[in-house]
Amino acid sequence: MFKLIAITARTMFPEKKAFLHQIENIADSGIHSIILREKDLIPKYYRELFLELKSLCKGRNIELIIHNHPDLALEMGLPLHLSWAFFEDLSKKKVILTDFGVSVHSPEQASLAIQRGSSWLIAGHIYPVKGKNTQAAGTGLLSDISKMSAIPVYGIGGIHWHNIREIAQSGAKGACFMSSIMQSHEPENYVKRLLESIF
Repeated sequence: MFKLIAITARTMFPEKKAFLHQIENIADSGIHSIILREKDLIPKYYRELFLELKSLCKGRNIELIIHNHPDLALEMGLPLHLSWAFFEDLSKKKVILTDFGVSVHSPEQASLAIQRGSSWLIAGHIYPVKGKNTQAAGTGLLSDISKMSAIPVYGIGGIHWHNIREIAQSGAKGACFMSSIMQSHEPENYVKRLLESIF
């Protein structure tokens, strides 16, 4: 299965109600997983938002992944995704993690994450992303990391229906979407088009 992962971005919405409504639409779209990113929230408010999303995802067979909050992930028994900087910080503190993934930007970072027990990797940015000053890595990054890794590698950055086939052909096991799916007026049709464009 080629996995489609939505990454939340509540600041794209004028109010919380609109954000939660979009998450509900995304949960009904056929997406496989949702990563609750929201890096600016302190633990208390992140937890509150997580519980609201958990309620929305309940019964929809959607995997909900916690981002950069290992204590909450452990408490809830859910998978955890880590930014590279957060992963480095936890590694220095020698925190023991299970069922976690890491965002990586090079084969060297991927190798280190694998050595330390990562269950999956998100690699990017693959294509140019508006507002990002970092240079696009291209599908070569996905290909290189996929060849060296027995764990799933997912692409991120500028991926849409018109280039998702390149992501699948690179060896990646899936792709991540933030702005495109958060701002989609019809997430179900967007996901359907993504799936139709893969093969």
